[in-house]
Amino acid sequence: MRFRGLAIACLVLLTLSVGLFWSGRHKPSKAAATAAKGPVILKVDPANVTAVTIRSKDEGTLTLKKQDTEKWQIDAPKKLPADQDVVTGLLSNLSPLTAERVIENRATNLKNFWLYQPALELDITARNRAEQKLLLGDDTPTGDSAYAMLAGDPRIFTVFRFNKTELDKGLNDLRDKRLITVDPEKVSRIELIRNGQDMEFGRNADNWQILKPGPYREDLSAADGLLYALTGARMNLTGTGSQDADREFSEGTPVAIAKITGEAGTQTLELRKNKDNYFAKSSIVDGSYLVDTSLADAVNKDLYYFRNKTVFDFSYNEPNKVDLQISGAKSGAGSQSWYLVRSGNDWWLDGKKMDADSVESLVSSLRALTASKFVTAGFTTPQIIATVTSGNGKHVEKVMIAKSGADYLAKREDDPTLYVVDAGAVEGIQSAANKIKPAAASHK
Repeated sequence: MRFRGLAIACLVLLTLSVGLFWSGRHKPSKAAATAAKGPVILKVDPANVTAVTIRSKDEGTLTLKKQDTEKWQIDAPKKLPADQDVVTGLLSNLSPLTAERVIENRATNLKNFWLYQPALELDITARNRAEQKLLLGDDTPTGDSAYAMLAGDPRIFTVFRFNKTELDKGLNDLRDKRLITVDPEKVSRIELIRNGQDMEFGRNADNWQILKPGPYREDLSAADGLLYALTGARMNLTGTGSQDADREFSEGTPVAIAKITGEAGTQTLELRKNKDNYFAKSSIVDGSYLVDTSLADAVNKDLYYFRNKTVFDFSYNEPNKVDLQISGAKSGAGSQSWYLVRSGNDWWLDGKKMDADSVESLVSSLRALTASKFVTAGFTTPQIIATVTSGNGKHVEKVMIAKSGADYLAKREDDPTLYVVDAGAVEGIQSAANKIKPAAASHK
């Protein structure tokens, strides 16, 4: 009997263990997960919402209306463009708004929950349905939730305080704070005026070119940095000095004026500094505004910063051909030439396969050739002529390099720009060329 009782106990223990094991491995069903959530207070379809009025004890009354263009606009207390992303986020918090729990099924005294005169009320107007009024009261005694109810529904709910915070939006939260509204992908020109210097940059597809005082090649990363700083400029409506920004701007020292041209025309942004703060005035919005110092950092650049200082354009594209001619090389060999052709991962010279690493060393030296400054005169007879073909034969760059004092000058074909390059970099090209060698013989 003892053995039988022990066997039954072991069987029960095994059954419980298996049950616990499988319950740990299997997630609750979708129905069980839904049941674990609190009840839905309301659910709106953001696509059908046409107006939202927010009544707040702290912020007053604000009305949002959807225009015929399907864009949102602040209609009251004054007409202003709305931040479309913020409005979308607001509506997403109502689709649906889920309660933490129901605390009364039929409320008799709203004052007990601070809902008689709610801290926040949202009136939602949507197509093909009656207006919905969401009331949010004060926080519960624990402080992590707030009381809530839907007008016409006798139940009182609590919602997480996070939900209330996400719905309690004022004018500064909801207005469009952009100072430039041109789509950065459609900008065709930027004019930047600073310290009396007028610079103009033009874009064709993804390529930038300095037009004034040029024409010069432009550093693409520098141009894109300026573009996104200007189109990303935002009003700071709460920082120190923001409350009297018009006066701060008028008394400030001019920093720069930028003109950004897109499909819909040109927008202008003027930047000034007052003490340690920067203030901007835009052509598309009334008033002056405090802005982040990063905007000043982006526009407070001279012409040299925006010029392309790399002599070759092929960058990290693998060249197809390298034609190098050196006159009076230090090795004493006189004039030398290399006509290197790439096939797959192999390099060939005069029909012979060359050591790939030695050729790549030369390619790297050409790729790294960079100007320390620019000059307008002094180019003499070139000692090095390098022609690099890349882009499957579509892009050919010919560069000539001549001695100039302690340094060298480099000049691209059909470009008057003279690049001052370091003597060590040029000597590195010569050294790399002289170290090119045949590939080691393979042994089968």
